Amino acid sequence: MREAIRLSLEKMQAGYGGPFGAVVVKDGQIIARGFNQVTSTNDPTCHAEIDVIRKACQVLGSHQLDGCDLYTSCEPCPMCLGAIYWARPARVFYANTKADAAAVGFDDQFIYDEIEKPLNQRRLPMQQLLRDEALGSFRAWQEHESKTHY
Repeated sequence: MREAIRLSLEKMQAGYGGPFGAVVVKDGQIIARGFNQVTSTNDPTCHAEIDVIRKACQVLGSHQLDGCDLYTSCEPCPMCLGAIYWARPARVFYANTKADAAAVGFDDQFIYDEIEKPLNQRRLPMQQLLRDEALGSFRAWQEHESKTHY
């Protein structure tokens, strides 16, 4: 955890982005380090947890973090939480809470609130288009013999 916290401060002070760091540990060893790079890369998805998941998966040669622990300097936002669930680490440890993040201007609560609303009541308009056409790719996936399940 101390390495995730160290990264959060060091990389923020170096101008990479917000004060967030993360590490992935397997068998007691850090295999990847990540940090927030949202503003330095103009990539709203480049949160510390996303960055470290990408790096750790490359190290492991896998799309999953089997047997790994993820340490992050702050409770994951909804996007990162989704990515963490997809990556399937064994455990997640965090330092700061989402309330701590909100207190310094990183308020993700509106996203949690939006997720709970019916689609037609969300701030961001969403409309379904061409479902019948799109279902063709799902049917092809079902029949694809060399697919990798995830």
